[in-house]
Amino acid sequence: MIALGLEGSANKLGIGLIQHPPGYGRDPTIRAKILSNIRHTFVSPPGTGFLPKDTALHHREWAVKLVKQALKESGVSWRDVDCICYTRGPGMGAPLQSVAVVARMLSMLWNKPLVGVNHCVGHIEMGREITGAENPVVLYVSGGNTQVIAYAEQRYRIFGEALDIAVGNCLDRFARTLNISNDPAPGYNIEQLAKQGKTLLDLPYAVKGMDCSFSGILASIDSLAREHLNPDGTPKNNPPASDPPITPSDLCFSLQETLFSMLVETTERAMSHVNSSQVLIVGGVGCNLRLQEMMGIMARDRGGSVYGTDERFCIDNGIMIAHAGLCGFSVGEGVVEVEGAGVTQRFRTDEVWVRWRD
Repeated sequence: MIALGLEGSANKLGIGLIQHPPGYGRDPTIRAKILSNIRHTFVSPPGTGFLPKDTALHHREWAVKLVKQALKESGVSWRDVDCICYTRGPGMGAPLQSVAVVARMLSMLWNKPLVGVNHCVGHIEMGREITGAENPVVLYVSGGNTQVIAYAEQRYRIFGEALDIAVGNCLDRFARTLNISNDPAPGYNIEQLAKQGKTLLDLPYAVKGMDCSFSGILASIDSLAREHLNPDGTPKNNPPASDPPITPSDLCFSLQETLFSMLVETTERAMSHVNSSQVLIVGGVGCNLRLQEMMGIMARDRGGSVYGTDERFCIDNGIMIAHAGLCGFSVGEGVVEVEGAGVTQRFRTDEVWVRWRD
């Protein structure tokens, strides 16, 4: 079976085609085949975020172009597609609606079944497929979500999550404070600056049981930026003169180290609870090599291992929606009529009945 996936819950529009060969899901040696994976990103000016209305306009402008490109690169015809999969939620309302309109249009035009997919489950299933992780604790970290997840009884159970803003949103908003470019992504540019940081500053460490809070850390690092940096981003020569000035790189380094330490702590606690030796990192922030390194140190100390993917699959993409949608389609989960194919900004990971897993 072949599925077309459309993802557009935030500023990235992704279109992908995937094939599940005969026997997929029954024979573990049979893997999914990625036919095409196209993405186009709405990039806002430095110091700004992306507004829902502007992002929705971007998606409407590019959606049909990317569908045509994906079909061309895959070498298959629309007639070969078995179902159309789209992101039902969670995400930003206007961008989600734009992509849903395109999915409904294609479903009616091609007379193909329509499958609504949970964005978070798409990340998890794509990560499992690419890495081969069997039953890991999942750290899902992105601009809109931060969750520690483990699978049990056909549900992805949430063990811990952000109590306020997501870790990716914290990084993105600090990038605005520093007026860092949003191209290719603010979090990526913070990661590059952090590699040059040498001074670790004290920041709030807000782990509350299995949950984390990031808004206070953002307020604190913003305050330190105002204290140590000039309006143009250059370091102030604050006394005492014997101390080196605090640079933007030091601030990015301190922010990353604090945030990621919190994520490692809660993930390790979940591993202990479910007696797992595997960690799978998914979501856009999962591309961060420092996060992967810190998680790897923890996992090795426990005799375990870390699984991660590169930017093709960590960052929002259409192929993950196609894959998760096809998994659901094979057991009749998520199939919707065109008239009822809506979207929701609040669609929790543990709401999905994962019928395709034992």
